[in-house]
Amino acid sequence: MTVSTINVNGIRAAVKERSPENLGLLPWLTTTTADVVCLQETRADDDQLTEALAPALADGWHLASADPHLKGRNGVAVLSRHPVTRTRIGPGADEFAAHGRYLEVDTGGLTVASVYIPTGEAETDRQLEKERFMAAVAARMAELRRDQRDAVVCGDWNIGHTELDIKAWKANRKKSGFLPEERQWLTTLLASGWVDVVRVLHPDVPGPYSWWSWRGKAFDNDAGWRIDYQLATEGLAGRVRSARVERAEAYALRWSDHAPVTVEYGE
Repeated sequence: MTVSTINVNGIRAAVKERSPENLGLLPWLTTTTADVVCLQETRADDDQLTEALAPALADGWHLASADPHLKGRNGVAVLSRHPVTRTRIGPGADEFAAHGRYLEVDTGGLTVASVYIPTGEAETDRQLEKERFMAAVAARMAELRRDQRDAVVCGDWNIGHTELDIKAWKANRKKSGFLPEERQWLTTLLASGWVDVVRVLHPDVPGPYSWWSWRGKAFDNDAGWRIDYQLATEGLAGRVRSARVERAEAYALRWSDHAPVTVEYGE
């Protein structure tokens, strides 16, 4: 089973043909080796998402989605080559049930969740909301571990865990996304038994980054953030064969400010 995760930065923008060389998300879906693709920040309701992904659905992909309560914000989804046999929207806290930030499915014998953690802003109510959502996600992940089922939680976590995960980490020490309490939250998740499979296969190296600003030369200089993770249960993580960030070959070929993070899990 190969699982990929990508923040599409707006599904309608991601499927747009930008040039003869950059045809967007849909051609990528025809060539990817992934069996399951987790999407974040679709910024679309269920009908808009189905319309944007119509060619992929016609090709046999199955779609589950959690649309956002705010128009043009948030939204997560899962595409699978296998039927989706169970769907759960929201991590369990009533506050976030309709936010379109957490979707969990069973497909192909695996539990897969697509999560989009808020950006936050240090010392504001936005940061407090982010922390409440983080607590709700951690509680749900604890339940998944107790179920002793192979599971992977994928998505845009909006947190750089260590200094290896952000190129300009010194400039971001007091900003949301690299605050000590956020980093500790991830450390605690990993200590509880979840495995950051990309870091396991790429230890002690900067990145591999998965997000770069559209502005300036961030992409060309690989001045990015590694904030798109796949956290897997221990049994599943023990069967990882490969993990990679599918970085575009050139700035002009990007169809999102994030790149797909793709992991192959063995039997």
